[in-house]
Amino acid sequence: MATINFLIILSILTVVINNSEISDGYRILGIFPLNGKSHFVMCEQLMKTLAKKGHHVDVISHFPLKEPIPNYHDLSIKGSLHNVVNNITFEQFTKFGPGGFSEFIDMAGNQICKLLSHPVISNVIKNPPKDPPYDLVIVEVFAAHCYFALGRHLKVPMIGVSTAALYEWIREPIGNPGNQAIIPGPFTGLNFNMNFWQRVKNTLMSHFIKHVFNYYVDKQSKYVDEHFGPGYPDIYQLSTELDLLLVNSHFSINGIQPMTPAVVEVGGLHIEDSGRKLDPDLQQWLDESSSGCIYISFGSMVKIESFPRETLKAFYSTFRNIAPVRVLMKIANPKELPADLPKNVKTHSWLPQIQILKHKNVIAFVTHGGLMSTLEAIYCGVPMVGIPLFGDQIINIKSHQERRMAISLSYKNITESEFTNAIKTVLENPEYRQNVERISKLYYDRPMSPHDTAVFWVEYIIRHRNVLHSPAINLSWYQVQLLDVYGFILLVFILVMYLLILIIRGLIKYIFGTKKRNNKAEFLTKKKK
Repeated sequence: MATINFLIILSILTVVINNSEISDGYRILGIFPLNGKSHFVMCEQLMKTLAKKGHHVDVISHFPLKEPIPNYHDLSIKGSLHNVVNNITFEQFTKFGPGGFSEFIDMAGNQICKLLSHPVISNVIKNPPKDPPYDLVIVEVFAAHCYFALGRHLKVPMIGVSTAALYEWIREPIGNPGNQAIIPGPFTGLNFNMNFWQRVKNTLMSHFIKHVFNYYVDKQSKYVDEHFGPGYPDIYQLSTELDLLLVNSHFSINGIQPMTPAVVEVGGLHIEDSGRKLDPDLQQWLDESSSGCIYISFGSMVKIESFPRETLKAFYSTFRNIAPVRVLMKIANPKELPADLPKNVKTHSWLPQIQILKHKNVIAFVTHGGLMSTLEAIYCGVPMVGIPLFGDQIINIKSHQERRMAISLSYKNITESEFTNAIKTVLENPEYRQNVERISKLYYDRPMSPHDTAVFWVEYIIRHRNVLHSPAINLSWYQVQLLDVYGFILLVFILVMYLLILIIRGLIKYIFGTKKRNNKAEFLTKKKK
């Protein structure tokens, strides 16, 4: 009887403690309306981590949890936009690029801003909870800057999440100094060690991309006026109201660069090593891959089976060339692949990537170079063959190739010999695995884990609000770059030089004029004599 009473008391205490933890936590709104799964995995992990710490989180997204967890409340907008998971073809992604900014901002910005009229989001805007109210808004920083109005609307601090390294267009609004001499833009395809002409290209492209992006994004002000009412600042000014930016980067990969305290690197935040086991048949197949296995995935969106037949033919020939090494491919629809798939290849429509990369027999990763995928490869110490397709994938693979963790190939002209040589080089040269293992240790050797770092700074901003705002936000770009100061110094220098020239000319004229007059007087005196 005493044991039963003890268990009852213990259960009551547990409930009280749990309820106390929930009630003592903050209420946080996370709004992630972009319909890209690869972007959301980082945002989801952040919100799940905050929920586990006792905060009540409301999450607006296209990807509700399959298994609910305490304190995490989905506000689903699933089905409101076209599904892009396993649904982007070769023809579609070849249209992406820096030249198509209007299309990019329309797809990833304007179409996302239109979701402000979605009943779920509209209800949060018009009828935000009051018991308790929100303490913070967390929003993804990409191309839908209209959502930056939520912080002002709800009168709470606002934190941004960048699922990639800092883009050119967000540095200035948050007051973070850029330096084109050492930081290659994500769309330039340049390495970190740039020569003079590369620095010229990087500077011109970075400024061009920033100004073009701001030009197109400014048109999102109409969505702010429509859904939040008149009187709000323009889009650029709203973007300066971010109190903190959590960035998916780390100096060991993204290079040393200047950062204000309002920019916090949490690279690898999305990685959740849950220890989940593989399906028995897949586990057995990998265990039996005694000669090693190559894992191939081009992320959550792109369909490898939509590649040109010539490219897939080169893939097939390469797979035969590297046998008995096995190949595991993520293929959305294996039925769309050409016939005669090599016998050493196994396909799946979806695979648990961390668990695959951690397997002892996985010896290389063929990837499109998405940041989440490459970080997972580094986490697991697996060298890569990169075939970047668009966006930051190009600079990601360039960076890894520079550190000899990967070999980069162009998707435009892959040949059997080129692909075979790349894979064999990564497999046979131990330097690639040694380098990725070394960078992995450097990448994850931190005072706190990415999860704990993110939680600390989220709670810090709720406690102290905008104390991290850089004074650079209040200056124009030319003032931040000290162009006005250098211009003033140059003007003073020119004026001083001009005055010196006038004085010297005056002295010369005076000296030689006096001498001339003296000579003339001497001559006249001698003539009279």
